[in-house]
Amino acid sequence: MPHFITHSPRVRVSPFYAATVADGVVSFSTYNHMLMPTGYGDPVAEYERLTNGVSMWDVAVERQVEIRGPDAARLVQVLAPRKLDLLREGVGWYVPLCDHRGVLINDPVLLKHADDRYWLSIADCDVKLWCQAIAAERGFDVEVFEPDVSPLAIQGPRAEDVVAALLGDEIRAIRHFHFRSMNLDGIPLVVARSGWSKQGGFELYLMDGVRGEALWQRVKTAGAPFDIGPGCPNTVERIESGLLSFGGDTDHQTNPFEVGLGRYVDLDAPDDVIGIEALRRISSEGVARQRLGVFIDSENHLGYDDGYCDVAVDGEVIGRITAQVYSERLKSNIGIGLVSTSVAVGDAVTLVYADGRQLPARLTALPFI
Repeated sequence: MPHFITHSPRVRVSPFYAATVADGVVSFSTYNHMLMPTGYGDPVAEYERLTNGVSMWDVAVERQVEIRGPDAARLVQVLAPRKLDLLREGVGWYVPLCDHRGVLINDPVLLKHADDRYWLSIADCDVKLWCQAIAAERGFDVEVFEPDVSPLAIQGPRAEDVVAALLGDEIRAIRHFHFRSMNLDGIPLVVARSGWSKQGGFELYLMDGVRGEALWQRVKTAGAPFDIGPGCPNTVERIESGLLSFGGDTDHQTNPFEVGLGRYVDLDAPDDVIGIEALRRISSEGVARQRLGVFIDSENHLGYDDGYCDVAVDGEVIGRITAQVYSERLKSNIGIGLVSTSVAVGDAVTLVYADGRQLPARLTALPFI
């Protein structure tokens, strides 16, 4: 019997929703209080398009928190444990936002539009409320709000050709994590070379929510010669690539150093940056956990629905697997997890599932590919 999700103000749909339904979406998840497409009925074809061709994704759930006003630069520096004085207009930087304990609460891209205007392009978390509270508590002269901005991602080896066909060859000069404002026959866009895959691509930040279906159709038309098709952030590709899923691969104790984000922390950032004292202490003392991959020995193909499981050595639990899947490219079941620093790449471990299964596995470095 089919299951349905009831639309409500608590679970919004994106400007591309009708277009995704028309193109055959079969499943959704919720993310930032919105419906996010998670499949179009043929996961093998979706993976092939992403890794060998080009795919288009409704990722409007990747909401923006706009910070605007005379104190905008001061607020974003208080929020981000990176020294932002060298961040230029038209550039985005990855910033691990932390609480006062140094615990990761989001891992957005910070896009600088001007000295008095920034976007935080956020993962699944109510970051806007946190930013509003900090701004009010510090007495900063800023507005913090969610603008009418909805990203559509074009990902894969042919993504640049599609975006060039759509917007002109000038987009080929856009560097990674750089962006520019553009207009497509009256459709206002911010175009960034970015996206949640290792295959390369662009994100078209639609700045007029009523034009979602129009933009979707324009991308389809431009991409038709390149055999574009619909897709979504791909579980297999993201695990193979070792991409961090905030909220999926993290818990309520995770700090940036445990999950490979230490390179985005500047320990000499200003002392009033939230969490910087704790991050300095964690860096000095060292971490107890690390993010590693596992090759899982099983005759059956594991899926994401197999869920979390414990990682054990000699009967002692030393970590947890947060995602697993069968990789056709690697001809193996693979997973990602947080495990104790008492183990290392190459060590044999046992995965212990809630249903009593136990599978042998071997730790490995990330990414797999």
